[in-house]
Amino acid sequence: MGAITVLVLFPLLAALAVLLVKEDEVRNKIVRVSAGITAALTLVVVCLFFHKGIAYSYRWETVIDLVMAVVEVVLAAYIITIGIRYKNYAISVLSFLQTAAILCFELTAKSQIEVENAIVFDKLTAIMVVIVGVVGSLICIYAVGYMKTYHIHHTEYEDRKGFFFAVLFLFLSAMFGIVLSNQLTWMYFCWELTTFCSFLLIGYTKTKEARNNSFRALFINLLGGAAFAAGIIIIGMSRHTLELSVFTAQKPDAYLMIPVFLLSLAALTKSAQLPFSSWLLGAMVAPTPTSALLHSATMVKAGVYLIIRLAPLLGASPVGKTVTLVGGVTFLACSFMAISQSDAKKILAYSTLANLGLIVICASVGTEESIWAAILLIIFHAVSKSLLFISVGSAEHQIGNRNVENMDILLGVSRKLALCMMIGIAGMFLAPFGMLISKWVAMKAFIDSNNILIVIILAYGSAATLFYWTKWMGKLVSKVNMRQQSENEFHLDEEIPITILACLVVVSCFTFPIVSKYALIPYLNQVFKGQALMPIGSGDIKLMLYMLSMLIILPISFIPVYKNDKRRRVPIYMAGENTGDNETFYGACGTKRQVELHNWYMDSYFGTKRLSFFSDILSFVILIWGVILLIGGIAS
Repeated sequence: MGAITVLVLFPLLAALAVLLVKEDEVRNKIVRVSAGITAALTLVVVCLFFHKGIAYSYRWETVIDLVMAVVEVVLAAYIITIGIRYKNYAISVLSFLQTAAILCFELTAKSQIEVENAIVFDKLTAIMVVIVGVVGSLICIYAVGYMKTYHIHHTEYEDRKGFFFAVLFLFLSAMFGIVLSNQLTWMYFCWELTTFCSFLLIGYTKTKEARNNSFRALFINLLGGAAFAAGIIIIGMSRHTLELSVFTAQKPDAYLMIPVFLLSLAALTKSAQLPFSSWLLGAMVAPTPTSALLHSATMVKAGVYLIIRLAPLLGASPVGKTVTLVGGVTFLACSFMAISQSDAKKILAYSTLANLGLIVICASVGTEESIWAAILLIIFHAVSKSLLFISVGSAEHQIGNRNVENMDILLGVSRKLALCMMIGIAGMFLAPFGMLISKWVAMKAFIDSNNILIVIILAYGSAATLFYWTKWMGKLVSKVNMRQQSENEFHLDEEIPITILACLVVVSCFTFPIVSKYALIPYLNQVFKGQALMPIGSGDIKLMLYMLSMLIILPISFIPVYKNDKRRRVPIYMAGENTGDNETFYGACGTKRQVELHNWYMDSYFGTKRLSFFSDILSFVILIWGVILLIGGIAS
């Protein structure tokens, strides 16, 4: 119990320390040490409670409730004030209404509801804590080197690194609170705290674009927060419980599905599913560590985490079908929209939306196989996508931009960074890396549950990923313009987290059978009260491990061959006579031209202007359809 308390509170102390210290080098050391301690505490807590788990409540729960209520009022007052100041009255109204409603509930009806287990640590919690604590800490260390270079390149922005680091640690504390809280009001408090952190970090540069995007993110997530608050109030008033585990264990009926729908709606907004995705796309204006931590590895995972917890109440219910279809539209539409992007950060943003949609589908289908796939997708996606985000951030500083078309020089600038980026891309779509394993199991789960429409969506959406990942990978290995060099320094604070995350991508693929045996299967046994089995056979697992081993062994085996290679090397043909450097050639009239390789982005087919409007409308119609089904179920 004490270890969990320290795990939640330590990042708060770290946030306060880095905010108060003004000297750069001292602050940077505090960030590094605090991130290391946070990662260590994470591993200690997991080791202590992984086997048997733990569930308990604090004796001073009333004091905690009071502190949370005070913080809620302060945050609401701040949001209302800035909403009025910038004439964004919608966020002021939303913040006032949901805060007033939840406080009235806490001061009245909540006092009559007994909470036995406010904190629950089970196998799913352990997985989420490791993602938040380990991946989050690595990103905090990365931010030290990144932000130093960031302000060298962007002297027009006010240097507020201390504030930036403090918000990152505050966010880690809030995320720990979300995944550990079984009491819904505590989860709601931490949920809103992550929304506030996202708002602060998106608006870091204080430009007009950053401010507008931060307000958009705040507005959409406050909508989700209002749905969350309404769901909590209905659960407390009608079911006389505030424990998520107790609520999800109840027998579904028409009235129970109302708060389930509201909580699912909150989860969809937090995970940026259509039609709520615009906030995450706008968040890409923030410094890259923000995108890696909040909008890829952790914050958006809070939404899909909640849907996994709600999975026993979803499935074939009207709410379950609604959530599944919204996830399906998001997965398919965003997979296609990513094809038309050349900005690496936008590719990652759209692919993040798509993969979150796939996780939503798997979680809401609600079978043992699909939940198994959903949890593995969370693991693999968090590691691979955070690696890609921070690699893109470093590449931007190395080559001066983040356009995929210009990444053909990265091997000549930083071979190690290019290799790590390739590993991250491979982890997203190549066999036998983890994302493909999870999609394989998801396909099997959808077929077994007769979700034929979802099978089609998964097939076409997965096929679309081939276009943008192979274009990116092709640019990295093309070796065009290899002689171009950069004088930008690759900080050790950036290099170490990138290297560790690249190793974790590979290690997670080798160890997923162990994770399944000791974490996923026990969790599914607990949820479904039965004896769950691994969805793929031992023969398939061995084949995947052999394939993964070959990816490592084969390149090594060619070293002696290349060492003694006596083949004659000749200049390549480039639609003209090679000048001798393999980068330029003599074209028409003897003019010297630079060789250029350009991908086709099919913007006229898959451009965001063409697809986003119709996909948003379709998702909105699906949600309205879900509300109609919900009302129809109550009326009957």
